[in-house]
Amino acid sequence: MAFTPVSALIGGALIGASASMMLALNGRITGISGILGGIVRPQRGEVSWRATFLAGLLVGGVLLALAYPSALHAPSATPVALTVLAGLLVGFGTQLGGGCTSGHGVCGISRFSTRSILATMTFMATGALATFVVQHVLGGTS
Repeated sequence: MAFTPVSALIGGALIGASASMMLALNGRITGISGILGGIVRPQRGEVSWRATFLAGLLVGGVLLALAYPSALHAPSATPVALTVLAGLLVGFGTQLGGGCTSGHGVCGISRFSTRSILATMTFMATGALATFVVQHVLGGTS
């Protein structure tokens, strides 16, 4: 994997700016799991902006794939069942931790939330441990 500090800096700045705009203009935290959760468990007046936000994420990804396909990684060799299991575990973790990397890691830490700092430290350490186990204990290749 190539080291690309300039594009990473630009991407991080765009994520930070968009999260700040969401908070400043709409009073909402840009926590993707919470936004998606509001679609799964809908409340009156909350569905349209959440659906629009999520559609924007999907459309942005499709436009990137069309305009700059080399920016995306090759398809994974990981079995679909393992990918689904991983997704379910991430979903369980976001419910357990009350948020995800965007909510806690981007928005919460920038607001100096102790809860978000601890949650981010926990899921980063857990991710590092899981990667170590898969790569070095179980002998994974991805």
